[in-house]
Amino acid sequence: MLSAQEKRKLRAVAQTRKALFQIGKDNIKESTIKTISDSLTAHELVKISLLKTCSLTLREAALDLSSATHSQVVQQIGRTIVLYRRSKRNLMEL
Repeated sequence: MLSAQEKRKLRAVAQTRKALFQIGKDNIKESTIKTISDSLTAHELVKISLLKTCSLTLREAALDLSSATHSQVVQQIGRTIVLYRRSKRNLMEL
């Protein structure tokens, strides 16, 4: 579980990054989960954007993705989700 200070630090880092993934009308597929999981392993912090065509709500998508990728939701704002999962290299130094 992340502390408030750790979440604040991760939100600050995520603010400067662009969304790596977009989820649209196809919603969340296994291939999407796999690529997000691989990206979390490489980068630890991933920003995901939901398009207007996505039938899921932001909260549903965040919970589905975090449980499927074994990550934690750092932030949900607008139509953007920020996920974090610590890797073995501990790039964010939390």
